[in-house]
Amino acid sequence: MPENQCNIDSPLVFIYKEVDGIHVLLDVYLPPDDVDQQQSTQQLIQYRPAVVYFHGGGLTVGNRRSWFPTWLKSRLSAHIIFISADYRLIPPGTGYDVLADVKDAIAFVVGDLNVQLDQELADLGSGSRFRIDPTSIGVAGTSAGGFCTYLCAIHAVPKPKVILSLYGMGGDLLTDQYLAPKAQSFLRGREMLDPAQFSDYMHPFSNLQSTSDSPLVYHPQSYHIPGYPANPRMLISRLYLQLGVALDYITGQHEPSSSVALRKAIHTEDLFDEALISDHKIIFPQFNVTSDWPETYLIHGTSDTAVLPQESRNLHSLLSKAGVEVVLEELPGREHSFDYQPGAELENEGSFDHIVQFFYRHLT
Repeated sequence: MPENQCNIDSPLVFIYKEVDGIHVLLDVYLPPDDVDQQQSTQQLIQYRPAVVYFHGGGLTVGNRRSWFPTWLKSRLSAHIIFISADYRLIPPGTGYDVLADVKDAIAFVVGDLNVQLDQELADLGSGSRFRIDPTSIGVAGTSAGGFCTYLCAIHAVPKPKVILSLYGMGGDLLTDQYLAPKAQSFLRGREMLDPAQFSDYMHPFSNLQSTSDSPLVYHPQSYHIPGYPANPRMLISRLYLQLGVALDYITGQHEPSSSVALRKAIHTEDLFDEALISDHKIIFPQFNVTSDWPETYLIHGTSDTAVLPQESRNLHSLLSKAGVEVVLEELPGREHSFDYQPGAELENEGSFDHIVQFFYRHLT
């Protein structure tokens, strides 16, 4: 286990599972103890709600500290424990590995985490009095992390009480964004990619090792494209979209390609035949909406070219029809990852505050 420190800015790090020869980690940010409590030798344990965050990265790249939502953590940190979790990445992982990991992350948070917090804080000589209230868990995610939150809503035990998805993927996976081969730039005007340059990440894989931690790395300003991604995993989710095979990698079904049959099916006048995805239905959020889905806040930019706003609109419609409390906030003209742009804190202050109020209303 990495060396832990106990303060508001440096998280406690825990292994929540071991699989495929790797440790899958999560970070825990405890609320700060006030000065009087810090000096007290007898502190009463206080159980606080927790929010578990899942990072974006197209399911192919990132870790629990990449694309970190500082705005959300800072707004929740006074009264809610903030947790950020890794999960296995595609490829060689699939959506089933992501599902298993997010379920295990929630189970760990409501199960073993308090015991491990007791031990870790005792070892550190810390008197922090805060522990997880296992009956009050929320989840949040951006982009691919939104897909993780939807899987939690469907499959986690216990179900989270509230969901936040920012421009989350998975609200509608049966679209040309995932299934149609592209012949020209389609995502933020970025260049088309050459599959030959990414052979290690194309099925069939020769020696690709499982990972839950692939950090963001960029070329220096001296590179011929200054600041261009140096970690190929930062580009492969776009490549899969470009080739129209993203669902092959999410489902793990390459031969025969799951994308080919679905590509044809979504462009017929007949109703979609759910039998086409019956083998993989559990990882298609849109086919698992029920009335016991947790209360949900969706927020999406109307100009998003990475995860199209139709995904959140479709999920909002499905949840509304199921009688679930759901908010859809659309931000005019905003692109993907709008919350990480310069000036985002000020520009989105009202939206961020509404989101936090939503969390507090359902968790406290």
